[in-house]
Amino acid sequence: MSASGGTKAIVAALAANLAIAVSKFVAFAFSGSSSMLAEGVHSLADSGNQALLLVGGKKAQREATPQHPFGYGRERYIYAFLVSIVLFSVGGMFAIYEGYEKIKHPHEIEHWYWPVGVLVFAIIAESFSFRTAIKESNPLRGDHSWTEFVRRAKAPELPVVLLEDLGALVGLILALGGVGIALLTGDGVWDGIGTVCIGVLLVLIALVLAAETKSLLLGESAGTDEVHKIETAIVDGDTVTRVIHMRTLHLGPEELLVAAKIAVRHDDTATEIATAIDAAEARIRQAVPIARVIYLEPDIYSETEAAKGPDPSATPGGPAQRPTGH
Repeated sequence: MSASGGTKAIVAALAANLAIAVSKFVAFAFSGSSSMLAEGVHSLADSGNQALLLVGGKKAQREATPQHPFGYGRERYIYAFLVSIVLFSVGGMFAIYEGYEKIKHPHEIEHWYWPVGVLVFAIIAESFSFRTAIKESNPLRGDHSWTEFVRRAKAPELPVVLLEDLGALVGLILALGGVGIALLTGDGVWDGIGTVCIGVLLVLIALVLAAETKSLLLGESAGTDEVHKIETAIVDGDTVTRVIHMRTLHLGPEELLVAAKIAVRHDDTATEIATAIDAAEARIRQAVPIARVIYLEPDIYSETEAAKGPDPSATPGGPAQRPTGH
């Protein structure tokens, strides 16, 4: 997996979640706190999620085959989508169910120091994991807000780890609040309420991850900046006079397909056009290194044809629009 895949952040989150999961299950065994059980399952699910991300990164490195000529880069999107499903079902829905059962059949928390101690330890461990994810994300985020980063990121691993760690920290605070109020009031219902809140939080995060990963699976174009760089690189002002139309598609986080119809002069020879196309491809790869697959079709520009607008039948689903920044 490339550096932008956030391997360091994934490994840090995996180590933290495994340690936290063990401590939470121990606390549940001694205290009977449903918040601890829900948090333990959550941490175990998170550990499995990080393992899925690592597996997806490994599988994405396979070489292209005749059956899959563009490679396996989208494996990373598939495994990220699986993470959202696990987070929704094993994490969110299980916590909601446990919370409901606790509210329906409350019981007093025993050995309160176990859940409180584990929650404090878990908050510290998750904070270190979250800090690592933020540190790994900042160079890629640039000047964008965190919301924009999650929406724009083509590599799914860092947004997944960021949202998981954020959800874990907030969930731990909710669990600590639920356990604390239950201890102060002597009413175990509050422990169940905290557990339900954790489940709702995880479901919401899972839905956000699923929506963003679905968009990547369907196929996203390059970002606005990359599109501008490619268009600028194609035109040399001599043989290639303009870009008639262009389509881009992410084959994976670090693999971009570029297909464009370019305008050449009507009196250029085939040799001159072929040389100009080779030079344009070299300029594109220099401007946007992730542009791995490039197809340039030469044509004669016609103002009359251009005035008719895009041909709806030229692209499946209708004429392609310029990227909106997603």
